[in-house]
Amino acid sequence: MKVLVINSGSSSLKYQLIDMETEGVIAKGLCERIGIEGSKLTHKANGKELAVEQAMPSHNEAVALVLNALTDKEYGVISSMEEIDAVGHRVVASGEAFKAPTLVSEETMKTMEEIKDMAPLHNPAAIIGVKACLAAMPNKPMVLVFDTSFHFTMPDYAYTYAVDYAHYEKYKIRRYGYHGTSHKFVSEEAAKYLGKAPSELKIITCHLGNGSSITAVDGGKCVDTSMGFTPLAGVPMGTRTGDIDFGAVEYLAKKEGWDLSQALAYLNKKCGMAGISGVSSDFRDLTAAKAQGNARAKLALDVFNYNCKKYVGAYAAAMNGVDCIVFTAGVGENTPSVREAICENMQYLGLEIDKEKNAMPNNGAIRDITGENSKVKVLIIPTNEELVIARETVELL
Repeated sequence: MKVLVINSGSSSLKYQLIDMETEGVIAKGLCERIGIEGSKLTHKANGKELAVEQAMPSHNEAVALVLNALTDKEYGVISSMEEIDAVGHRVVASGEAFKAPTLVSEETMKTMEEIKDMAPLHNPAAIIGVKACLAAMPNKPMVLVFDTSFHFTMPDYAYTYAVDYAHYEKYKIRRYGYHGTSHKFVSEEAAKYLGKAPSELKIITCHLGNGSSITAVDGGKCVDTSMGFTPLAGVPMGTRTGDIDFGAVEYLAKKEGWDLSQALAYLNKKCGMAGISGVSSDFRDLTAAKAQGNARAKLALDVFNYNCKKYVGAYAAAMNGVDCIVFTAGVGENTPSVREAICENMQYLGLEIDKEKNAMPNNGAIRDITGENSKVKVLIIPTNEELVIARETVELL
């Protein structure tokens, strides 16, 4: 069975074609600058790369280019679209409308339209991507796979906000959490690596990248996670504030003359590591700047590391212990100084890392950086959200 995984952004479309018998990636690629001048498709398969610079006024043209690339005589991997058995679509926010992967239908797409404001940067793009695929492949089964699904096992006391309960009932204002496919994948891979069933383990998964979230996984189920109603909450990120006193936001908005939309745009796009450092949102740039003596770059990294450490400690308390800590995603997999700072001074948990192993470059495989006397395993596990989407698509079908 071959599953096409689609991840639609507002001006981009990432894809992978996965053979589910081997779970191997047959082809993958990216459409960039959709609806913008300079549109480009980059397609990789069989060790070859195809680059197509062609106008893509909408996602419809992007999907058509993807299908053309997949069936291209020289660079393609299938003879026709008939070889694609199903399509799995990544969707960021589900609200409480969808608690599990769901088949695309007229009714589900209507609901998607109703909840699109819950993730205004992501969900409208996903809807456009689904519609474009439906137009190109009307007879193929399609599945919506949500970033939020893994987190619906949280107990009510973990996801409930202290707002008027009537507003929860009316608008479903609560903690949802995101990056669920990543947290699910790496927690399951950690259990396999340790040779235990997920039900036997307490795991803290740290998905650290431009967007970052930390999740407590107890017995294979999410019991708490750092992101909230939107992906803005939790630890500070590349350009997002993370947790902040809303009174400070109101104060700042009044001083700057911002309306609510302008304030939210500021919190999402002008803050975080970029805002503190004045250098960049990229941790490679921050690490280099810190090494050159840039005090604000050092401060940004210190703030990030400290907040991640607090969440790790909180989740160890919430689960009454921790067996394994997992680092994943761009920063989690590739920034030794971040991992070291988060794990240092954690003797009360019986946690230490092997600094030499931690300093080794990323090799794209699972790496064990546990210290010799550590009671807690510390692993680096490359994430694979696309594979989770493909697996859940097959499971539902």
